[in-house]
Amino acid sequence: MAPFLTPTSVVTLINFYVPNALHDRDHRVAVTMRSAAVELIEHHGKANVQSLLPILEHTLTTLPDSASYDIVKLGVVVLMGNLAKHLDKQDPRVKPIVAKLISSLSTPSQQVQEAVANCLPPLVSAIKDDVSELTSKLLLLLLSSDNYGERKGAAYGLAGLVKGSGILALKQLDIMTTLTTAVQNKKNAKEREGALFAFEMLSMMLGRLFEPYIVHVLPHLLLCFGDSNQHVRAAADDTARAVMSKLSAHGVKLVLPLLLKALQEDQWRTKCGSVELLGAMAFCAPKQLSACLPQIVPQLVDVLADSHDKVRSAGATALQHIGEVIKNPEIQSIVPVMLEALKNPSHHTTKCLQTLLDTQFVHFIDAPSLALIMPVVTRAIEDRSTETRKMACQIIGNMYSLTDQKDLAPYLPNIMPGLKKSLVDPVPEVRGMSARALGAMVRGIGEQGFEDLQPWLMATLTSDVNTVNRSGAAQGLSEVIGALGIDKLKQYISDIIETANRSDIPPYVRDGYIMMFIYLPSVFGQGFTQFVGPILPTILKALADESEYVRDTGLKAGQKIINMFAETSIELLLPELEKGLFNENWRIRLSSVQLLGDLLYKLSGVSGKGSTETAHDDDNFGTEISQQVVIKMLGVERRNRVLSGLYMGRSDTALLVRQSSLHVWKVIVSNTPKTLRDILPTLFSLLLACLASTSYDKREVAARTLGDIVKKLGERVLPEILPILEVGLASEDADKRQGVCIGLSEIMKSTSRDHVIGYSDSLIPTVAKALSDSEGSVRSAAAKTFDSLHANIGLRALDEVLPNLLEKLNDESQKEYALDGLQQVMAIKSQAVLPYLVPKLTHPPVNTKALSLLSSVAGHALDRELHKILQALSGSLASKLGTPDEDEELGYCIAVVQSVQTEPAVRTVIDESLRLLSSKEERVQAASAMILNVFCKETKMEYEDYLSQLFRATIGLLSHSDIRVLTAAWDCINSIVKRLDSTKCMMQVPTVKQALRYAVADLKGGSVLPGLCLPKKGMTCLLPLFREGLLSGAPELKETSALGLSDAIKVTSADALKQSVVHITGPLIRVLGDRYGPTVRVAMLETITVLLLKCGPMLKPFLPQLQTTFIKALKDAARSVRLRAAEAMAQLIVIHMKADSVFTELNNSIKDYSDDSSVRETFLYALRLCLTGGSKKMGAAIRQEVTKTITGLMGTAEDSVRTTNAAALGALLGCLPSEEKSDVILSHLLDKNDSNWMILHARSVALFVALKESYGSLLEDGDNREAVIEVLLSHSSSDKVSVAQFGLRGIAMMLEQDIRASTSLDKRLVISVKTAMKSESNDVKQLVAHVIELVSRVANHCSQEGLEESVSKIWIPTLITGAKEKNSAVKASSEYALITLLQLRKSDDCYKKYLPIIDGPKGELLLETYNKNLKRLLKLAEPKEEVLDVTLLK
Repeated sequence: MAPFLTPTSVVTLINFYVPNALHDRDHRVAVTMRSAAVELIEHHGKANVQSLLPILEHTLTTLPDSASYDIVKLGVVVLMGNLAKHLDKQDPRVKPIVAKLISSLSTPSQQVQEAVANCLPPLVSAIKDDVSELTSKLLLLLLSSDNYGERKGAAYGLAGLVKGSGILALKQLDIMTTLTTAVQNKKNAKEREGALFAFEMLSMMLGRLFEPYIVHVLPHLLLCFGDSNQHVRAAADDTARAVMSKLSAHGVKLVLPLLLKALQEDQWRTKCGSVELLGAMAFCAPKQLSACLPQIVPQLVDVLADSHDKVRSAGATALQHIGEVIKNPEIQSIVPVMLEALKNPSHHTTKCLQTLLDTQFVHFIDAPSLALIMPVVTRAIEDRSTETRKMACQIIGNMYSLTDQKDLAPYLPNIMPGLKKSLVDPVPEVRGMSARALGAMVRGIGEQGFEDLQPWLMATLTSDVNTVNRSGAAQGLSEVIGALGIDKLKQYISDIIETANRSDIPPYVRDGYIMMFIYLPSVFGQGFTQFVGPILPTILKALADESEYVRDTGLKAGQKIINMFAETSIELLLPELEKGLFNENWRIRLSSVQLLGDLLYKLSGVSGKGSTETAHDDDNFGTEISQQVVIKMLGVERRNRVLSGLYMGRSDTALLVRQSSLHVWKVIVSNTPKTLRDILPTLFSLLLACLASTSYDKREVAARTLGDIVKKLGERVLPEILPILEVGLASEDADKRQGVCIGLSEIMKSTSRDHVIGYSDSLIPTVAKALSDSEGSVRSAAAKTFDSLHANIGLRALDEVLPNLLEKLNDESQKEYALDGLQQVMAIKSQAVLPYLVPKLTHPPVNTKALSLLSSVAGHALDRELHKILQALSGSLASKLGTPDEDEELGYCIAVVQSVQTEPAVRTVIDESLRLLSSKEERVQAASAMILNVFCKETKMEYEDYLSQLFRATIGLLSHSDIRVLTAAWDCINSIVKRLDSTKCMMQVPTVKQALRYAVADLKGGSVLPGLCLPKKGMTCLLPLFREGLLSGAPELKETSALGLSDAIKVTSADALKQSVVHITGPLIRVLGDRYGPTVRVAMLETITVLLLKCGPMLKPFLPQLQTTFIKALKDAARSVRLRAAEAMAQLIVIHMKADSVFTELNNSIKDYSDDSSVRETFLYALRLCLTGGSKKMGAAIRQEVTKTITGLMGTAEDSVRTTNAAALGALLGCLPSEEKSDVILSHLLDKNDSNWMILHARSVALFVALKESYGSLLEDGDNREAVIEVLLSHSSSDKVSVAQFGLRGIAMMLEQDIRASTSLDKRLVISVKTAMKSESNDVKQLVAHVIELVSRVANHCSQEGLEESVSKIWIPTLITGAKEKNSAVKASSEYALITLLQLRKSDDCYKKYLPIIDGPKGELLLETYNKNLKRLLKLAEPKEEVLDVTLLK
């Protein structure tokens, strides 16, 4: 009423209030009266200040000095303070009033102190000069007074002065500095408490103006919460409430991070303070409270698990504070339950959730309520318990209809992860609740609040993680769309259908989109009816998807549609399902049957879930009532179509379709025969349409159904069906003709044999005609019909059908069709048909094409007839060789051998081919080799048991003269080798080596195998065998492989070897570098030597490796290896571009191995051979070094080294220039006066080798001849056997050269040979016989007359003497020498010539020797020619 009072009334009321009303005996009345008086002055004080102030002053001075009037005095002072603000600032009455107000602050009454504080701000401007002094007094009183009321009043007064002076006064008057210092004074609890009083009052009085300082006050406030003094802690608590109650939204943002950060501190007191401050934020303004609680409560919940009791207790208390400010009465009643759930979630969460679900809400849920509910729900949604997650999702969904969406918004980021996780939970109920919660959230907040939800749902919907994830996303998306309304669905549905129909995307993407059709109908209910038609084709297409999980999803979607819309959308569902029954994809047919069954179950009211397995397919479980319901719902015509489709499904090509159709039929149909008769017209119409279909499956199903009808309805339908089918065979539609054949097959299978025989006169021409049809599909079906016909009428089918086809083979227009018909029949009835056809087809002219096509489908029946077929094919191919038809004919042969699939057939092919390879006709041999080649190359059968026979036969053909035979044999070997793996390759090396030797033995003239000299082929067909043996075989096999390879190289031309040199040389060098036995290395070195001899220049790229390998081999411990290395080095020097390097290595090695005579001998031997082959490549410097080395070893004590060294000197003579040569000849060859027999022996050896290898160089100076003869005569007469032997050998070389030069033989040399027969050494005598034999052989070769008569007269007696020697070797050698000298192997003319000339006892001895010994020896094989040069090491 205060605003409506008149001035008179104001004065009257003041007189009432003062002092009577203010002195009321009831304290509450007195306080209320004071407030009313203050309100009165607020409205009317300014207008009545002059009349009211004297009243108040008078009352104040006249009041008794009694304690009972103190409350009146304080009330009057407060009223004066409120009235003073209406006075002029300069009015002298203001200061006394202020002084009274300040003094009143000491009154221990909060209402008085608060009222005084509110009076001070307007009066400060009037006492500016005194503010600083007043502030100091109040601060002193605040921080040092012992009276609680005084300190509290000082805090109020200080706040009032600051509010009146402005916020800057805090800094200007050092108030904050003083208070900050005081609050940190750990020694004085009063100061800390007083400072907290000041902070509390400043916050209360200044409100938001004090917010900037709160940030600085907070750390001290936090510490005070844990102060040891309880008064300080109480003051801190009050201060916190005051601070928090005045915070603005901006202030909350400033304070909250600091408090949350303090929770992370290690000190428990700081944590406690932070927690208590957070709890105090419950007293914030509602708007600020709703903003900060989502951040505060989770932190407080975490604190409940702290290790310190007091921290946990503080957290519980803070949560209790939040619970105290809840306004919702329903939530208020269950706060204890929620707090227990927050404190002990593992035991009380479920109870809390159940309590929330059981609570009936009639009031809106406020922000503090949400602050307690949402942490429980957020934690529950992550719980492992399925039931807990379900309840959490349900509560989340309910929240959005019971609370302000703005209050819920802060919790959304914390809820969404759990909801998303629950949406992909394996438990369907959890997914369903989560999806509905999402829908409720979108419905409550709107689409704009979930901008990232839809992309996440779409990504999960199309993820390849698992079906559960996609199912949850589909359900969630459906609920979201449902929340947005039918218009949103219209926007989405076309894209969903389009994407689900795409085949160019991964199946899991289609699966996700199709899942939408499972959940959208449930969300929209009957409102989804308009979309059933458009989505049904997509569902049916999904039912045929290649991915099983897509098919399962499609089936669930179809079942959902049928369960919801079966009765309301029959017109939409049935046409698509009927089409699906006849779809070409069996999966769509299966799904259509299942869905059609579900539809019929739904309409007829049966479950269809029971088992229908019975002994007979025609047992039924349906009822007449359900039949009538189906007819009523579908109509008779549609019922007939549906049941006809189901009946045909019973004969489907797919087992699952048959089983499913039979199950539905049994459940729906009550009487099969009756129902079949009812639907027969419709069924027969469908059968004819399917028989004429382009789909094979449809024709097959129709034919089977036709057979089933015949079986059930008996043969009485045959007269009606067969004419229709015969007419159908004349149709121009090939699919219809094929359907007729399939139908005939099924009819013959379903009816009795007697009936088939009865109708055979019409069936046989029909089948024969179909077998030569122009369409392959018809012929294929006709073959099966023929099979059924043959099974019923036997041989008659062969006799009446096959001749017709054979006859058509001669008709160019029908030849191809008839041949394919035969092939189709063979594929089914080969055992019966092939023996009938082979004699006819192999009779000249051979029909190779027919044989090849029939063989490919003959199977095991081919085995018995194969030898006849092969013989016919070989003859036919032989006749076509060299003609344009050769390739085509060979192609037919390939088809036949590729048809071989059994072991007996393999044996037949190989035996017959090997037999034909031995034919005397080259064409037959070539044809057989070609057939054998294609068999070995193309067959998938194993023939390793016949490899030895194959290699012997084919390698034997390599010596043939016909190029076609050679090429075919080479190709066959190549095909065999390519089929072999490494192990089998190695096993065949000995066989191939032996076969090569046999082939060489069969050569009729020539030194190479023609088959290994073919252009661009060479020996590459055999090389893989030898290479595998070299690289991977055991040591014995490596040796065999090397020797076999050597044999192959010897009989291959150099040109043919070009392409194989690298492939041969590499493995040989590699094996030589490994540590194998001497026999292996010898074999490798022999092979390389042969290769160098054959095609040396081609090996130049390998010179460094070969040189290194040979030098290493020359040092080998085995003598045989060293000798082979020396021979190989002799061949290498011929092609070497830098021969000096070889000579240098040899020369150095000779010096280095002075202690090892055997190795030294080998190096000397290698040097001798290299000098013979490459002397002209030696440089001057190395030549002098070699000469010095050799001449220095002439007197060595080792016989072998001395002999080999002397031989090297003899070979060296040919490469020395004239001056050096003359010096060597005079010093080391022709000097016969040395008393050292070893040097004499060395000179004899050197002279022999020089005469043998450097005859012209030695005797180019005419004076040397006489000297050489004298030395030879001297050597041959030496008492040292070894010297005498080399003297005789030298004489033999000189005589041989004279004979070749047609020069008369020196009689001294001839006589010297004769004289040597008188030597005491049998070795010398034997050598004399060998020398005479050698000279005689050369003479016989150079002249028909043989040796000069004068020489013969001298040597014949000498040999007769030798023939009478007791030593058998001397005797035999002399007898063989006589045979050669007298040319007895040619004729006995020479013998008869000399018999009379040799008179006396020698003549008689010659006659005796001839008759007794020589005639006998002539009957024996000629012995191997003796080699005089024993310096060549072996």
